[in-house]
Amino acid sequence: MTWLITGGSGQLGIAVSQELGEGGMLFAAWGSQDLDISKGPIVRDVVSQLSPTAIVNCAAWTDVDAAESNEPQASRVNRDGAENIAMAAKHCGAKLIHLSTDYVFSGEGNTPWQVNGRIDPQSAYGRTKAEGESRVLASYPENSSIVRTAWLYSPWGKNFAKTMTRLALNSEDEVRVVNDQVGQPTSAVDLAKQLVELGLSTSPAGIYHGTNSGDATWFEFAQEIFKLAGADINRVVPVSSSEYPRPAKRPAYSVLSHDAWAKTSIKPMRDWRIALEEAMPAIISAVKAEG
Repeated sequence: MTWLITGGSGQLGIAVSQELGEGGMLFAAWGSQDLDISKGPIVRDVVSQLSPTAIVNCAAWTDVDAAESNEPQASRVNRDGAENIAMAAKHCGAKLIHLSTDYVFSGEGNTPWQVNGRIDPQSAYGRTKAEGESRVLASYPENSSIVRTAWLYSPWGKNFAKTMTRLALNSEDEVRVVNDQVGQPTSAVDLAKQLVELGLSTSPAGIYHGTNSGDATWFEFAQEIFKLAGADINRVVPVSSSEYPRPAKRPAYSVLSHDAWAKTSIKPMRDWRIALEEAMPAIISAVKAEG
């Protein structure tokens, strides 16, 4: 079995590469410099040459705020690129796992979003990702799985957990963190394991939610990071989202239901606190190494 990871230089792409490598599986990981997924004919030719058995599409425009003023550019990656990968996967008969996001929902609610919940994105990023989901399902429904995730962190790249760890270790100042957005902090390492297990399984094509279990506000997430970093959690101060206006609207409630895993042999991902505790030593090492 040969795997192809697109978006291979991002934190999830790195995590999937690590998981496949540790499992002794053959794979190629291509970053945007290796393959621009917005260019359909090139995608088809390059993927055909590799002829992978499974494709994990982690490639995406993920700058949520910049998408507000660059929606056409974001669409070329998140919508057109998703369709190009789906068509290339169909051409070579590969199983496709396409990554999506909680931003496809309105974020207005108080019960976990089901996989078939109403699509109602409130930002340009969310719209482009929702359109990407539609293109994938229209192009290659028989062998594509969409996995929505949220609040992703890892020792690689830039993410909330690394930012908070850096502040915990290198400062004594108070840190103000919003306490009115609820979601699921998700380990990229845990998600990579879930994706690989999905790729190896005979689970039906469809939509799944790939987030760690439980829920938290960003404030509670930050407190847990400070605690695990050995810093004073009282330095973390709760504030409202209104104190930090951003170009793109953030979902107030992004907890995703894991019910769809019941139709597979795969268990939902573990509690976020357990995953974070396991991830923190590597995150602390990465932050210290980066200075």
